[in-house]
Amino acid sequence: MVILHTNFGDITLELNAEKAPVTVANFLEYAKSGFYDGTIFHRVIDGFMIQGGGMNEDMSQKATRAPIKNEANNGLTNDNGTIAMARTMDPHSATAQFFINVKDNSFLNFRSESPDGWGYAVFGKVSDGMDVVNKIKGVNTG
Repeated sequence: MVILHTNFGDITLELNAEKAPVTVANFLEYAKSGFYDGTIFHRVIDGFMIQGGGMNEDMSQKATRAPIKNEANNGLTNDNGTIAMARTMDPHSATAQFFINVKDNSFLNFRSESPDGWGYAVFGKVSDGMDVVNKIKGVNTG
């Protein structure tokens, strides 16, 4: 279990190291090092997801470690309340940024090992605090 402390309350995450070992280890390494301290949910799209883990309050991007392999082919799906790794168009570019789905986003799921089919690696779910996620998803970020 990991607890994200936000201005709106706590979000408790249950991580799935069995299905996403590389992703969970990466996330925990960032968390234990204090990397996420002071970061914000910088991308909030109601009806889609809330994204954080890479920007400071002044919207400056934090330097990250090397990217990890995409584990989206692990059988976990981008359902409401799941946490997944954010990335660029490169399927294997995830570093520290993550997002929490605020609805079922099946179009983000793994389909094939092709540039358009990789999807986004789910590595856990919110076990407590979806009310906090729902408060955050209503915040205007732009």
